Amino acid sequence: MNGMANIPTLASMNCSWRFFSLESFFLASHEAGYEACEIWTGPMHFFMDSHEYDPVDRLKTLERRYGMKVIGICPEQTNPKPHNMAARDPRMQERTYAYFRNAIDVACEIGASQVVATSGWGYLDEPRRSAWERSVRMLGRVGDYAAERGTLVAIEALQPAETNLVHTVSELVQLIDEAGSPALKVCLDIGAMWAAGETIDDYFDAFGSDVVHCHFVDCGEQSHVSWGTGSRDMARDLECLMTHGYRGSLSVETLESAHLANPAAADLQAISLYRSAVKEVTS
Repeated sequence: MNGMANIPTLASMNCSWRFFSLESFFLASHEAGYEACEIWTGPMHFFMDSHEYDPVDRLKTLERRYGMKVIGICPEQTNPKPHNMAARDPRMQERTYAYFRNAIDVACEIGASQVVATSGWGYLDEPRRSAWERSVRMLGRVGDYAAERGTLVAIEALQPAETNLVHTVSELVQLIDEAGSPALKVCLDIGAMWAAGETIDDYFDAFGSDVVHCHFVDCGEQSHVSWGTGSRDMARDLECLMTHGYRGSLSVETLESAHLANPAAADLQAISLYRSAVKEVTS
């Protein structure tokens, strides 16, 4: 598929592999036919905090061994994780900034295209605007560091259960505008988009080529289910992305607990359906 013009690369993602080793994830992805992956920094696979991170040479070795390219870094950052873009405590703010600096450094060392970030979250017993302003300031700082390093931060919207800050395209537009860093771009998370009742067209109408990454998932009764178990039409989603000239990767971010014991099956089904979707769209 990679050799076909204008076809986005499908990437596997290790978030559903948390009860398996990182090497098992790389091996299974390779055997399924993936040539790229996005690394979620779950500590069981790749530890990273505000002080340190695991040697990137380990990732480079797995890349070479299995013919896989790490195309992005997805740091842990939602409640109750310790690093929050809208953190209120000054010490937590500095830890968050140091954490994302480390994520950006890892991305640069491995040659990944972007680091995924979110708005963070605010307490429900404080004014939303207070948390919003903290998120804007932190994203501005993080974006400026990414610009210094020559890489991008792709911000994704979240679902209402995850944050009280950014759920929609309009909120994401406002956040990025106020943060004001040229390195801040957009990750189109299909699950968050679906939860907000929005469309792929809505994202590209608002952001155009600033959509640099995509979490490519199926959605049914909930979001981020394995492809083929929800109600989205993969071929139509792919066609829409290609119509808008999307050139980034499509990461399969399966989060449903039903696949934690056998994540390889969901990843294999996703790439099989993707191959069929490519044929349908390009025929």
